[in-house]
Amino acid sequence: MAALLLTACGGEEKDTTSPSTPSGVTAQAGSATSVHLMWEHAIDDKAVAGYEVFQKGARVKRLPATQQMVDIDRLSPKTVYSFTVRARDAAGNLSKPSAAIAVTTPAPTPQDKKAPTRPAKLRGKADGGRAATLTWEKAADNIRVSSYDIYQEDSRIHSVLGAETTARLTGLRPGTIYTFTVRARDAAENSSPDSNAVDLTTAPAPGDEVPSTAPTDLKAIARNRNVDLTWTPPGTGGPVKEHQLFLNGKLATTIVWGAAPPAGTATYTFAVTDKPGTRYSVKLRARLPDGKWGDFSAQRTVVIG
Repeated sequence: MAALLLTACGGEEKDTTSPSTPSGVTAQAGSATSVHLMWEHAIDDKAVAGYEVFQKGARVKRLPATQQMVDIDRLSPKTVYSFTVRARDAAGNLSKPSAAIAVTTPAPTPQDKKAPTRPAKLRGKADGGRAATLTWEKAADNIRVSSYDIYQEDSRIHSVLGAETTARLTGLRPGTIYTFTVRARDAAENSSPDSNAVDLTTAPAPGDEVPSTAPTDLKAIARNRNVDLTWTPPGTGGPVKEHQLFLNGKLATTIVWGAAPPAGTATYTFAVTDKPGTRYSVKLRARLPDGKWGDFSAQRTVVIG
């Protein structure tokens, strides 16, 4: 009788290797009720999937691998807090906790109702494909500027202490247009108006030297109950007959020229019905001759008067 031999087919070997421990953790109080954390990226034998922030052993934030900074809000004034950071891979393995970093929130100033002045002359430069450096002139406050908050479009992505007028941003994507603004904030959580906006384009990844398909030179001006837009359509080697208009991150309308599209600068005006003081963020993208939608333009912010 012949013997039948069976062999088991095993699957992939289970990943049991934890990422390295995040280093360089720093913490600074941005106000009486918030703390800003930053750290250096960890490494893994496959890939880091994200980070987890702990306060006294309790997880308070869960973040993607591209984010190495976070604001912890809703804290108590005049309180000492201690934070650690752990890296996580796709298999769920957690690194050892980072060294604990302690920070003390300052006393509140509830009587302070006056916001700082607008930070002036924001400038910036891309540092390769994944980082950028911003600089600005300091703002003034009736008491003290406690921090500067950096916004990418409408999201706060970074903060620095009020004594600083420069910030280095990491974790950016190659070949991408970014629009940054800065706001000054005091200990009573009063925030200034936005600084001027600065547009930066990170360097493309090696082997990905593809021209941008984003509209450029976008300007948005509020006029009575209308918003006037002007921009330069992308150079595509063919006519660009359609653009999508996004308001506050959502598609609002498609701008279509029935005849030949305008040569050079394009213009468009749309009416608004919201009350004065309403804030809009505006960006565009073009339909390319091959039918695909191109890259987004830089974003502009406009406030209805």
